Amino acid sequence: MHVTHLSLADFRSYARAEVPLGPGVSAFIGPNGQGKTNLVEAVGYLATLGSHRVASDAPLVRAGAERAVIRAAVVEGERRQSVELELLPGRANRARINRSAPVRPREVLGIVRTVLFAPEDLNLVKGDPDGRRRFLDELVMARAPRMAGVRSDYDRVLRQRNTLLKTAAMARRHGGRAMDLSTLDVWDQHLARAGAELLAHRLSLVQALEPLTGKAYEQVAPGEGPVAMEYRVCPPPGSGAEGQGAGAGGRAPYGEAPAVLHERLLAALREARPKEIERGVTLVGPHRDDLLLRLGQLPAKGYASHGESWSLALALRLASYALLRDEGPEPVLVLDDVFAELDTRRRERLAELVAPGEQVMVTAAVAEDVPAVLAGTRFTVSGGRVERGDG
Repeated sequence: MHVTHLSLADFRSYARAEVPLGPGVSAFIGPNGQGKTNLVEAVGYLATLGSHRVASDAPLVRAGAERAVIRAAVVEGERRQSVELELLPGRANRARINRSAPVRPREVLGIVRTVLFAPEDLNLVKGDPDGRRRFLDELVMARAPRMAGVRSDYDRVLRQRNTLLKTAAMARRHGGRAMDLSTLDVWDQHLARAGAELLAHRLSLVQALEPLTGKAYEQVAPGEGPVAMEYRVCPPPGSGAEGQGAGAGGRAPYGEAPAVLHERLLAALREARPKEIERGVTLVGPHRDDLLLRLGQLPAKGYASHGESWSLALALRLASYALLRDEGPEPVLVLDDVFAELDTRRRERLAELVAPGEQVMVTAAVAEDVPAVLAGTRFTVSGGRVERGDG
């Protein structure tokens, strides 16, 4: 699969941009702040319905404009499609496939598939759990686009349940009458149902991803492993030490069916309810879980060196790429300003690993940052203009 044309209107710094693309390597070269990342960010948005840089859509719309539009032409084998997303901050975004009538944005998921590696990915190793949860969920949805609906349902139920808990907590703190919380039983069922399906997909993903991550780490940093991954469920109140949860030692119950996970989540919610009412927030569920990464016998977070952390972040993305490539159309691989962050050894190893990809997009401040093995089409990006030239 590859993108043959990218069109932007009022997206980030671009009033308009028309970028012809093709298989192989496309490198976007230009000083910082000129719009290189904006181009690959747009491609990534088509694949994930989100940005790797910001949490909301508002910054993606050019200053003074009311909306932004991203369009792409995509080729998968003999099949050609076009996909369009219209970003409308404060309103529901709109989407079109092959210029048809508008569809829900999540219906375009799977048309463009990407794996994007950026400097922000260091937070997958060093950062908070929410970044690792987002990493897992984006990959879950890339493998099974319908899971976007499940994740949306989970988030909606979680908001409703938290609103009820917050109201109950405030009433309790201010000496008001106790609220009727019988509706919590209904929300528990909804949360556990969507949560169990999301959890089952995350667990399946982690099992598939772990050996691929270990292999990729060995390729990037020979002899520095091994790598281990462990999905950690949130510990329900009363479970004892931090990290003790629905599985032994806090480990998730790998291989269990969604129906079993549903019952486990319901039981955890029942146990957590007194403290949830006290705190006014949902304390149990996939929104609280984490992915533990280990190098050797130690957790990577807090123990891995800067170079080891970079290598592990790279390995996670390379493993994601290998997984998606093996399971379906080969994704577009995007390397956003990463070569300048790597030492010479890691830079050369990464370039050799990704060079055979069907479509690779690279951004760099200077041409010298792009290894020679990634010779291909070069674009100069400056002042809102994208000009093509052979590299």
